[in-house]
Amino acid sequence: MKREMSFVDEHPMRAYLDIETTFTGAISVIGIYRPDYGAIQLVGGGVTDLNLYGALEGVATLVTFNGSGFDLPVIRKRLLADLRAEYVHRDLLHICRRRGLRGGLKVVEQRLGIRRDTAGISGWDAPRLWQRYEAEGDRAALATLLAYNYEDVVNLAALEALLDGDTVVAPAPGVRIVIQ
Repeated sequence: MKREMSFVDEHPMRAYLDIETTFTGAISVIGIYRPDYGAIQLVGGGVTDLNLYGALEGVATLVTFNGSGFDLPVIRKRLLADLRAEYVHRDLLHICRRRGLRGGLKVVEQRLGIRRDTAGISGWDAPRLWQRYEAEGDRAALATLLAYNYEDVVNLAALEALLDGDTVVAPAPGVRIVIQ
């Protein structure tokens, strides 16, 4: 029996992207998960257009959750990188809404049984964690922020698989952190 081609088959080189911002709206972390590579996190001074494009080398499709409304416009404003114009973009928020899945990413994950080690931390906590790291040198706060962002991006891959009726695959190992 021939399998019907899915969106995933049509765009094999994909990356799952999520950003964290500071209280001033600057980007503190860009998290990228590539099933072919693992995770890459651009942090603080490592958040540059060159590092971003390097992390996305060979990618055809970006997958986000509310990336159309938040992540991609912030990246465009802060890094002058128009990712929406340069990549196929799949925003899982809109697919979830069409299927009656309301709420933010964490709510949708809970409803679908996607678990997190950082449960209880939300996007509202990200600027606080970054501020504690910047102001006090709190490395535990940075580690928590990076763990939270990592789960955001790898869980996007799991969410996409569930929405497409595909098998959820364990994330590729490895995290590369770029701080300059």
